[in-house]
Amino acid sequence: MAEGAVRCGVCPHLCQLHEGELGLCRGRRARGGAVADENYGRVTSLALDPIEKKPLARFRPGSLVLSVGSYGCNMACPFCQNASIACAGPDDAPWRFMAPEELAAEAAALQPRGNIGVAFTYNEPLIGYEFVRDTGRLVHRAGLANVLVSNGMVNPGPLQELLPLIDAANIDLKGFTQGFYDRVQGDLACVKRTIAALAAAPGCHLEVTTLVIPGWNDDPAQIGAAAAWLASLDPSIVYHITRFFPCHRLADRLPTPVDTVQGLVEVARKHLPYVQAGNCG
Repeated sequence: MAEGAVRCGVCPHLCQLHEGELGLCRGRRARGGAVADENYGRVTSLALDPIEKKPLARFRPGSLVLSVGSYGCNMACPFCQNASIACAGPDDAPWRFMAPEELAAEAAALQPRGNIGVAFTYNEPLIGYEFVRDTGRLVHRAGLANVLVSNGMVNPGPLQELLPLIDAANIDLKGFTQGFYDRVQGDLACVKRTIAALAAAPGCHLEVTTLVIPGWNDDPAQIGAAAAWLASLDPSIVYHITRFFPCHRLADRLPTPVDTVQGLVEVARKHLPYVQAGNCG
């Protein structure tokens, strides 16, 4: 390790940071000989969403969930749909501070409108797992649910702290080769480990999403292998195969043909009973 640096242990990047430096995720900073969650409680986005938007198809359908996001992400997807906050740092996106107590109280106050809990989403919530943990404990005390929407790039230690708190999760499985993950600065083995841990966690409902980008991850063999692997963990996992639309650094590409998505759904259904086509309506 570089002299005078400290290592962040939250994700596989294991950033080595000198005092004051931000990690690759832009949400964690070296302070006082440790790496702290600088985006703790810094909320950029807050909305009462249908649970189906997470997307969760088979977890309390028809309900609403208070969705919260901050800024920063530990991957660099050129097709990011929330780039204005996921690719942002502390000086790039407007935010306001919400303590865990305030967020949990807001979620409870929204119960009469059909709110079932809090969804940690929009940017990558696990770079600030401490906020997810502290808020999640209070949400559970209020009798509400915690939902996680994540890229799954987290090391085992932080993940184990969160597993008892997560009632439902949707994890992005960006592709099913390390070659694809190299394009987005990710680690397939880590994401698979996270998915497997959530699938095995008692009381956690799991769904998985793959955004299909033409020429990148639309190989039927790759989708079939991903579906077969998910089925080996738990055949009740819902798999969302979702249509790409031009955005961020891939704004010059064409959308995924609907026929491509539908064909890949049929491939996945050879292994899993619950496969959904997304963004095709």
